[in-house]
Amino acid sequence: MLKHFIKPLDRYVFSEFWKIFVATALGFPLLLIIIDLTDNIDTYLGRNLGAGRIALSYLYGLPESMFLVLPAAVLFATVFSIGGFTRHSEIAAAKASGISFYRLIAPLFAGALLATMAGLVIGEMAPHSSKRKLELLETKKFSGSSERYNFAFAGDGGRVYKVGSLHVTNRAIDGIVIERRGTGPAYPTYVVTGTNAAYTAPKGWVIRRGTMHIVPDSMTNVTFSFDSLTDRKFVEKPTELTASPKAPAEMDFRELGRFITALERSGSDVNNLRVERMLKIAIPVTCIVILLFGAPLATSTQRGGAAYGIGISLATTVVFLMLIQLTKAFGAKGFMSPELAAWIPSIVFTVAGVILMKRVQT
Repeated sequence: MLKHFIKPLDRYVFSEFWKIFVATALGFPLLLIIIDLTDNIDTYLGRNLGAGRIALSYLYGLPESMFLVLPAAVLFATVFSIGGFTRHSEIAAAKASGISFYRLIAPLFAGALLATMAGLVIGEMAPHSSKRKLELLETKKFSGSSERYNFAFAGDGGRVYKVGSLHVTNRAIDGIVIERRGTGPAYPTYVVTGTNAAYTAPKGWVIRRGTMHIVPDSMTNVTFSFDSLTDRKFVEKPTELTASPKAPAEMDFRELGRFITALERSGSDVNNLRVERMLKIAIPVTCIVILLFGAPLATSTQRGGAAYGIGISLATTVVFLMLIQLTKAFGAKGFMSPELAAWIPSIVFTVAGVILMKRVQT
């Protein structure tokens, strides 16, 4: 039954769209690879990395680049395929045969849907492949440090550790504060302040010469001093504490969700992370939205040919990226829901696309 619905014209339209889409989706990342390799080749050779290892690392880096470029690839494919149909009077011929503009571009929506599905898959692959890329390039090995100052991290059970200075060689910490937000007398809030701490395996960190404030409720505060104290949840090795915190791009959707939950328990501001998490879904869905917006614009590309199509594509991409950055800032500052902030660019382009679609002569 599907064969009767899919006409030769559908296959032609889809193939024209898909050829441009694949070329753009792979071409942009390859261009970025060439630029990055040119800038960093001396660094990689200084680490005695072989050509095969460098090439493999960039292969693992492709998903991250492709994830961000997919909406732009759909836009370029839409503008150039429909622009080509318009310039060669193929759209006029289709209309003369009783085929509406909406029916003609139906295969393009199928292509955009496939691009959306690919984006969701690539978005989950990218953090893991990027990690492998860093391992191959030995980035962390050459960026490590034996000292770290004034940092904090979220631990298990809602604990937040604030460290004044970490000395990896001596396995020591100078100035440490541990905070845990409780829920009541059975699980009270407490704050531990220590002068220093030392690490011994397998016991973990032993905090010395400090005070502990226990706050079971708003009316009670118990304080006592100690010579030494061991937090059984604080078992990270000194070298593990020198690692830089993961960026949102280095975590998949579920991993980022768990990270946000842990930070929320510690009272941290996670609005920016919530925007980034929702963008992992919103950006792939934009592939469909951008087609809805770009298709009616592409019917006018015969005015300036390829140059006009490139101009429309680049201008739309720049406006869309600027809108994402603007709404991300609003969401991060709490001016609107972080999740809504991630979807506003798509909503704006959807509304604009619907208006433009209604003005197209079908």
